[in-house]
Amino acid sequence: MKWNAISVSATCIIIGLGGFMLGKLTGSKAELSEQDRLLESSERLIQQRSVSGGTDSRARENANRPNRPTQQRGETSFDQKLVNMEEIVRGENALDRGRAMLEWIDSLAAEEFEAAVDRFRGLGLTEARMGEYAMLLTAWAEVDPTSALAYTTKNTTSGMATGTVLSAWVSRDPEAAIAWAKSNHDGDEANPYMVGIIRGLVGSDPVRATALLQEIPFSEERGEALQAMMPHLLQLGAESAKKWISELSDERLRDGAVARFAEELAKLDPAGTASWLMQNLSDTSVRSMDEVFREWAKADPTAALANFEGLPEGEARSRALRGIVMVDARNNPQAAADLMNRFPADITDRTVQHFIWNSFENAPEVAANQIGSIQDERSRNRMYERALSGWLERDQVAAQKWIDSANLSASVIEVLGQR
Repeated sequence: MKWNAISVSATCIIIGLGGFMLGKLTGSKAELSEQDRLLESSERLIQQRSVSGGTDSRARENANRPNRPTQQRGETSFDQKLVNMEEIVRGENALDRGRAMLEWIDSLAAEEFEAAVDRFRGLGLTEARMGEYAMLLTAWAEVDPTSALAYTTKNTTSGMATGTVLSAWVSRDPEAAIAWAKSNHDGDEANPYMVGIIRGLVGSDPVRATALLQEIPFSEERGEALQAMMPHLLQLGAESAKKWISELSDERLRDGAVARFAEELAKLDPAGTASWLMQNLSDTSVRSMDEVFREWAKADPTAALANFEGLPEGEARSRALRGIVMVDARNNPQAAADLMNRFPADITDRTVQHFIWNSFENAPEVAANQIGSIQDERSRNRMYERALSGWLERDQVAAQKWIDSANLSASVIEVLGQR
């Protein structure tokens, strides 16, 4: 099979890569999840090109290696190929770049990948053209993963390049990739190579991926590996994801999974997710309540509020109300303030502060009226000073009118006067 024999699945991959690159260029908020989707797309590209049958990894590698044009005819020099690559990656249309990059990669011989990657990195475009970079690394991982890893571990530091190679390799030859990851890490600290291994393994062998995840000690790497598993687990549905979380043996890992999954599960089933958190109360699940109710209130504010009213008193209930309030804080501050005034016993200083930060720009008077409900005097005075100083700079007449009508402490008035 040749790289330029693009199947329907490969076309979908190109579109996915194009979407990632557009997201990067427009400043997408969910950069981590976008990167996960990018890497998954690159891994699926490898899988689409793999030929089933046989267990010997080297035999499969030789059988699947593209019949590259440079190995058949010397019509295009390598220097010209590099010029062509630069023209491709500097193109503006993401979909056109993806298509052209697949065809260009097909022209490379196995021994040309290192120099091609080196030139690509030298262009200084790896952040803006992460999709093409991942495609190139993924293709290199197919023909010579150990050489690709020798290069990325020596020349890159972020972990993205090495993780991409490992993810592609483990999808074809799990044992070899896992053995490399383990043999190239020393010490008791978290193995950074396991993030790419787990990302590439979870789609085909979630049980093995879970076992490897639980071997990682508490660390940033474990959080990244857990994040990498989320898209696959969520595809199984909310109940399957909850079951997977409940069966994790490490309590701290289980709590982390609750926190990471709760917001996404709420998009699928907010009522069920809220009930799940209340049935498994812990410091982590309580902290997730505001995110869950925020998602629920976006979709069905009436149902979210009704459920909140039935919750027992405590931090979980207060967090739930905060989530509902935050939905309106920016776009309908008065409605959010009215809701806070309706349930004063469930309002915490943190909720008031979140409300003020989100509403002051659009409705400064409504926001200022809520500052007095902050219970901690020091926090209350600081909020008065910061918020009112900003308001005075933007609209001195309106701000001064409100200040004159308010019963502010002498210390706040003095600070405002000094500023």
